[in-house]
Amino acid sequence: MSSKAPFRFRLFVAGNSLNSSQAVANLRALCLARLPERHAIDIVDVFAEPQRALAEGVFVTPTLLKLGPSPARRIVGNLAQTALVLTALGLEGVDG
Repeated sequence: MSSKAPFRFRLFVAGNSLNSSQAVANLRALCLARLPERHAIDIVDVFAEPQRALAEGVFVTPTLLKLGPSPARRIVGNLAQTALVLTALGLEGVDG
């Protein structure tokens, strides 16, 4: 990781559903393009860990939580609309 603050994400998915698979791919692509070597992604399958999803207040998948740096953010969907995702996460001015 570089000296810049690392970005931490938790993505809640429902198995290998189409939207979940797309969200994983879209998040990984976004992180590689915008946050190379300064991101961590935790993927949680709600089928395998339903209590973890409930503890985080996740009732719809896919749901992305930006855990750090502050402010925390939450996005629901497959993350396909990159410009909107960047804005929602506060990453529009961040380049790798």
